[in-house]
Amino acid sequence: MSDRYELFLTCPKGLEGLLLEEAGKLGLEEAREQTSAIRGFAELETAYRLCLWSRLANRVLLVLKRFPVQDAESLYHGVLEVDWFEHLEPSGSLAVEFSGHGSGIDNTHFGALKVKDAIVDKLRQADGTRPSIDKLNPDLRIHLRLERGEAILSLDLSGHSLHQRGYRLQQGAAPLKENLAAAVLIRAGWPRIAAEGGALADPMCGVGTFLVEAAMIAADIAPNLKREQWGFSQWLGHVPALWKKLHGEAEQRAAAGLAKPPLWIRGYEADPRLIQPGRNNIERAGLSDWVKVYQGELATFEPRPDQHQKGLVVCNPPYGERLGDEASLLYLYQNLGERLRQACLGWEAAVFTGAPELGKRMGIRSHKQYAFWNGALPCKLLLIKVQPEQFVTGERRTPEQREREREQSELAASTSNHRGKAEPQAPVEQARLSEGGQMFANRLQKNLKQLGKWARREGIDCYRLYDADMPEYALAVDLYGDWVHVQEYAAPRSIDPEKAQARLFDALAAIPQALNVDKSKVIIKRRERQAGTKQYQRQSSQGQFMEVNEGGVKLLVNLTDYLDTGLFLDHRPLRLRIQREAAGKRFLNLFCYTATATVHAAKGGARSTTSVDLSKTYLDWARRNLSLNGFSDKHRLEQGDVMAWLAEDRGEYELIFIDPPTFSNSKRMEGVFDVQRDHVQLLDLAMARLAPGGVLYFSNNFRKFQLDEGLAARYALEEISAATLDPDFARNPKIHRAWRLSAQG
Repeated sequence: MSDRYELFLTCPKGLEGLLLEEAGKLGLEEAREQTSAIRGFAELETAYRLCLWSRLANRVLLVLKRFPVQDAESLYHGVLEVDWFEHLEPSGSLAVEFSGHGSGIDNTHFGALKVKDAIVDKLRQADGTRPSIDKLNPDLRIHLRLERGEAILSLDLSGHSLHQRGYRLQQGAAPLKENLAAAVLIRAGWPRIAAEGGALADPMCGVGTFLVEAAMIAADIAPNLKREQWGFSQWLGHVPALWKKLHGEAEQRAAAGLAKPPLWIRGYEADPRLIQPGRNNIERAGLSDWVKVYQGELATFEPRPDQHQKGLVVCNPPYGERLGDEASLLYLYQNLGERLRQACLGWEAAVFTGAPELGKRMGIRSHKQYAFWNGALPCKLLLIKVQPEQFVTGERRTPEQREREREQSELAASTSNHRGKAEPQAPVEQARLSEGGQMFANRLQKNLKQLGKWARREGIDCYRLYDADMPEYALAVDLYGDWVHVQEYAAPRSIDPEKAQARLFDALAAIPQALNVDKSKVIIKRRERQAGTKQYQRQSSQGQFMEVNEGGVKLLVNLTDYLDTGLFLDHRPLRLRIQREAAGKRFLNLFCYTATATVHAAKGGARSTTSVDLSKTYLDWARRNLSLNGFSDKHRLEQGDVMAWLAEDRGEYELIFIDPPTFSNSKRMEGVFDVQRDHVQLLDLAMARLAPGGVLYFSNNFRKFQLDEGLAARYALEEISAATLDPDFARNPKIHRAWRLSAQG
């Protein structure tokens, strides 16, 4: 193979020019722009450097071959001709992504299958060994782009998208992707301002993405320095010594950058729930000395750097695509303009907005505007020099007009804050559903008919009605009494974001009609942020708890404030089993969450219960769940890291329940908990606390989990997963796995 490769760097739409400039500085030669990508040529060292240092790219694709495609057969043979033994072990794993169409291949799934078949057929051994498919963490991620009869076959060196730097495990209502945030900062001139020792402030910082990206630029930290898994890690063409050299150089640069006096970088956020997640993200990035976050309203925003230096104000205000938001957002933008004029004279400002027309209401002119895309949403970056000559004075409205607008804004804001209370109760004619929306509605009604009978018979008022039954509508729909809780799963990369968004809107239009519920009682959450829309669907922080019934106990759920509701519906059978078996026993609940299983144990007559969790929030919730059912004394709630707590505990328990998270880290924990890595130690510690004749139930929902084979030699062990699923999870049997453990003999 040649020492010089053709490379494709993909990026969000609108970043091509910036990426071209960045990649050129990092060594990419003969580079030129394409839509959402650039291409050029470089040696492997430059390809590695682009992976490590590009702040703007999504992926670095190394082209293995270009060839003409007339039909599916020629596609197969073109891929087959590559010497795949140079790239992947026959026992390895791969994932294939296919984009484009033509030459009789109009289905990307079909195209991807053809590519996969060719690679597998090439590597298949006489003993039947062949590569397996692993879409999440493959040894090799292959990409084929079909364009105008030509196939471009590439190896994805990046693995997971490069915007995932690893520091942002916690997200707010509307975080920008890290590479888009970096692009905004670069366009706004932050590298120049930082080099001059300037300051940076974000008055609506969310979980701090702008702040972290700004500090990484200022401290010369490679954006992907902390990433451990790469697309090239298991590639047979990988040169570890070359990578180690580049990585070592980047570590030295980061150490030198962090040794400099830190710049003044500050964020302010009105929502108190986002302060700690923001600080956690900053700490994970290793930038706590550089970046500080405080709770603060926009109305009081006034950056005051230590040395009185000027700098950059950067922010990403809410977009407001929901009906009725316009007036309240107008007030927000007017307020932002007012704070810039009054508190930031001499600064530069960068306002990234999905509503550029509102930018005109700030009373201050932008000297430059750049078009960007935030996913499928067209956005503008407004660059402003905060100088009196830029203030708009000739177009001001009369005091009477301003007062009338302010009253309208406040009325609209109060209406949107108390949705449901201020809305008319008269019946509204339902919108006509699209063909897809009607199909979705029909499926919901069919499921409701089947599951509703079962739920009524069993006395269950919270259950899963729909779980991505139709691949196009990737949602989970749960009923909580007369409320509907909807979770949107992230669409696969092969799905056009605009189509995914259109389908989501189809589904949301169908739900109230199909289930005969008021729109205000439909709550939507996203497991992963989707472009633009989540920005204006900030969840409530009013702490509205609601009682639900399950197996004779009352439990509190909160549908709005958290990603999860406080009740894992799939564990209902396990909780009821614990209730049946708890009489007279000492019960231990580890990673107890809101202690719903403990309430069931108490209801079943447990002699005592002990529940352990790291989160004070969840333990407070647990206390309320117990009190709601009349249980208080005898029921211990312990805050702590489960592994450390277990190592010190000397109690004995006849019944133990463990349902750990897949992955957990916290300031209060020693290190990180990983269920696959740590489950043997966890179970050994817990089994040491199991009284003679006792039973331990262990469950988790990590899809790729493998129980260590050595455990069966030490304990009587039985997998009971199938017996712990009710009819509402029959369509998704992989939701969790569960085991029953007891002492041998």
